[in-house]
Amino acid sequence: MIFFFKNEEVSIARPKHIKKPGRSDRININQRIRAREVRVIDPDGNQLGVIPTHKALATAADFGLDLVEVSPTANPPVCKIMDYGRYKYELTKRQQEAKKKQSSFQIKEIKVRPKTGDHDLQVKIGHIKRFIENKDKVKVTVIFRGREITLSQLGRDLLKKIAEETDEFAAVEQMPKFEGRTMVMILSPK
Repeated sequence: MIFFFKNEEVSIARPKHIKKPGRSDRININQRIRAREVRVIDPDGNQLGVIPTHKALATAADFGLDLVEVSPTANPPVCKIMDYGRYKYELTKRQQEAKKKQSSFQIKEIKVRPKTGDHDLQVKIGHIKRFIENKDKVKVTVIFRGREITLSQLGRDLLKKIAEETDEFAAVEQMPKFEGRTMVMILSPK
């Protein structure tokens, strides 16, 4: 981009992750096809050969359909005779189906301490159950502060107890392991 301020030219570079609007986003159809010759495929999938663009447009008009450039980088470009509106509709339907089949989940985190009481633990297990029912994974973290690091066996037993309590609706995806001053276990829906 170039801007002019008081007779000065200032250039601003476009970030690399932002696509420059242009030909790559657009599919060329009918009159937008700029090649002199194109390889044409009819609606049944048969090749008609390499012919001049104006004859290919006439052939598409005879079928009552559009001439769509499907492979612009080929030499000569490949064009197919098809109903462009129907093609775009089917393309969006396929994208919606793929998005529907895609499963997404979040990792929720529950933090406990080695000396967490039984009632507090039952409340945390209730939260874990609610998260698992929503098809989310749960990261159970035991935090050791100060001298509590010597109670690592107590933390391991606590995670084992949580795994046993949630066994009917959750599976242990990652066994308890130390990460610095924390011990982590990951539960996922069965």
